[in-house]
Amino acid sequence: MNNERRSVLKASGSLAVLGLAVAAGLIKPNSAYAAAGWSDSAFKAKSLDELMKAFGGNMPIESKDITVIAPDIAENGAVVPVGAESKLGKTTEVSLLISNNPNILSAQFMIPDGTDAKVNTRVKMGKSSDVYALVKADGKFYFAKKEVKVTLGGCGG
Repeated sequence: MNNERRSVLKASGSLAVLGLAVAAGLIKPNSAYAAAGWSDSAFKAKSLDELMKAFGGNMPIESKDITVIAPDIAENGAVVPVGAESKLGKTTEVSLLISNNPNILSAQFMIPDGTDAKVNTRVKMGKSSDVYALVKADGKFYFAKKEVKVTLGGCGG
């Protein structure tokens, strides 16, 4: 078995157990973020400036090598499929940002070496917003964005 694959499977299993412990109330979500290596301040950021300070990086540069995967119009803001793909070499992180949500960071993915940098998930969007793919590649931050129009609110809207 490939050692990288084994590491990914092992990390996935650990995160699943961690998620179950949070769901059962055995540990608090803040402890789960810390254990998984995620910054609590990043998930509480309200703007791109705050988020970049939490990540400890400079403001990102726009890149045509990043694609935001999202619908032009979301029928229901409660469940919007979004994703990103990076063609940048040495991509180590992909984050999905929703600029008009209460907290800008919606998802963060760590990309192991040798893995295609393509991620997908579902997010809540309270209203129409730009969806950003923030990518860390070779130690620098890059981004791409796409506007998504929401016809029915998902974050209390």
